Amino acid sequence: MKTFSMFAAGVLLAGAAMAQPATGGFTGAQATARGGFNGPSTIVTAEHAKTLRDDTPVTLRGTIERHTGGENYVFKDASGTVDVEIDDRHWQGQTVSPQDTVEISGEVDHQRHRNTVEIDVKRLRKL
Repeated sequence: MKTFSMFAAGVLLAGAAMAQPATGGFTGAQATARGGFNGPSTIVTAEHAKTLRDDTPVTLRGTIERHTGGENYVFKDASGTVDVEIDDRHWQGQTVSPQDTVEISGEVDHQRHRNTVEIDVKRLRKL
């Protein structure tokens, strides 16, 4: 039994020594993005976003000016403002003030009962 245990331990140690580390992969310009799309996208303005069709995907850069209640905020860029809805999970531990520039990605959401347009934020990134 002792001989078998020593043999098994030797095999395990030899296998560990021969194993390659679990790192690597292509890191050049054509590397595959992990965790979602990582590439150029069109940035739209707050005013332009208001004119787009319902459910149109958008990305905006600017500031979050104020909290208006619940998960609702006012987003501002050079063109003007638009209401945004940011679910708690999309903050991902980031603390953002009106002085911080952010990039938000989401969908245009026409609020027919209020006759307004807001952006339903799916991703928020502090720049």
